[in-house]
Amino acid sequence: MQIDKFEMERMQCLYENQVEYNLSESGVQPLRIEELLDEHGSLERFLSQELWYPESNGSELLRQRIASFYPDCTPENVTVTNGGSEANYVTLWTLLEKGERLACMIPNYMQAWGLGHAYADGVDVFHLVLSEEDGKLRWALDLEELERAVTDKTRVILVTNPNNPTGAVLTEAVMESVLKVARRANAWLMVDEIYRGAEVEGSISPTFWGRYDKVIVTSGLSKAFALPGLRLGWVVAPPELIEKIWIGHDYLTLTPNMVGDHLGTIALETSRREALLARTRGIIRKNLPFLEEWIEDHDDVLRYARPKAGAIAYFEYDFPIRSSELVDTLRREQSVLIVPGEHFGLSKGFRVGFGYNIEKTLKGLARLDVLLQRLSC
Repeated sequence: MQIDKFEMERMQCLYENQVEYNLSESGVQPLRIEELLDEHGSLERFLSQELWYPESNGSELLRQRIASFYPDCTPENVTVTNGGSEANYVTLWTLLEKGERLACMIPNYMQAWGLGHAYADGVDVFHLVLSEEDGKLRWALDLEELERAVTDKTRVILVTNPNNPTGAVLTEAVMESVLKVARRANAWLMVDEIYRGAEVEGSISPTFWGRYDKVIVTSGLSKAFALPGLRLGWVVAPPELIEKIWIGHDYLTLTPNMVGDHLGTIALETSRREALLARTRGIIRKNLPFLEEWIEDHDDVLRYARPKAGAIAYFEYDFPIRSSELVDTLRREQSVLIVPGEHFGLSKGFRVGFGYNIEKTLKGLARLDVLLQRLSC
């Protein structure tokens, strides 16, 4: 079996700690352990935790607390993984086979794209498209393309909601349209909801869980919860599929780590969970206006639709340069790292993260200005 290099992850691994301004991150400023333990678990208890193997599917209390994040969900619907990326991997590894196909939303975190080509007969795509409505740009799902992409060979339909890299959130009407297509094909609907809880405005995004008997949700603590270093993710699915995924997990990393299980259980206690999500939303809502002041000065060369969730913004351009070349030039000349649209299945565009120190983010964007001015000439 041959599997393609995961371009975005390799780029970030190589350069995110080498540049002066890393704007490639898609989360918010991570919490410290002492912040997580404050009033919710003593430092002494944490330090006395024996580093033995935890339950391979996650401790019972952790799975209970994950289940409480979803309607009519039980611990039997949950298995715990090492990060959301492992949740995606083990689920697709379990489901995809040769002779079948994956239907994948684009733009997207391209992990599923690579796995679909490795484990199935290939990938059919359907797009979020940038369009104008009431004088504003917005990302919307091309439902006709979705209908064409899903055939009788489709085993899994992959959707990311809220979306990476655009921050788009599907409306209830569009969610129902996606479910209708999945039911028609009798396909599994796998939804990566790792940005759910990081909304720019309003209440938490609706989940796909509970709307169809073949829905799978993957998520974790890295984005909306600002705890990426715990490497704790999960799969929510019907119990019979959870059993199969668990079997596959036994051949991979076997168990989550004990520290992640312990601290994740604290983080997902209901009141603490809501406090963490409120913190994330506060950072996003505080920082986004500064980013939008910057984009106002660039609306002649960049196209932008305001994200609905996530500390990420995606910009399209018309310069005669590939996005990977633009990003590489920016890194080499200005020591700034952003993510090219090509790493999400798009062409001329790039993603900027704005969930960390906003003053430093704006300094990095000022260096991007130098390159944009040169390309505009």
